[in-house]
Amino acid sequence: MALRKEDVDLDPQPVGELALQTLAMPKDTNANGDIFGGWLVSQMDLAAGIATKQVTRGRSATVAIKNVSFLYPVSVGSIVSCYAEIVEIGRSSMHINIEVWIANSITQHGQRKVAEGQFVFVAIDENGRTRRIEVPGKAGQ
Repeated sequence: MALRKEDVDLDPQPVGELALQTLAMPKDTNANGDIFGGWLVSQMDLAAGIATKQVTRGRSATVAIKNVSFLYPVSVGSIVSCYAEIVEIGRSSMHINIEVWIANSITQHGQRKVAEGQFVFVAIDENGRTRRIEVPGKAGQ
């Protein structure tokens, strides 16, 4: 099936809420001079953790990272923005989609999605044990 012109998003925009924004620095580069993928995943994990705070109203922990895709390299000096969308809330866990977009630090134009993935968090109590997520207006969990 051929791709139709009307099916192509000519002005893609981030999905979700801005959860974290930072600057890619020289200390975060790999041997090729691009930003290290592990650094990018850590920013995504932080953004997902920030997003869970509104839901859990307490502690939570990463239990899985699924389907992380690196779409384009990230250069030193890029403004890195992580957008979070909570797509599922279970009894004690949440699935959060994260998109990473960059912009040039000088012009701040030309946003481009460079990575995406899904993070699974579980709500935990003060002893590190799984606990129920209390969602207002959702009785009988």
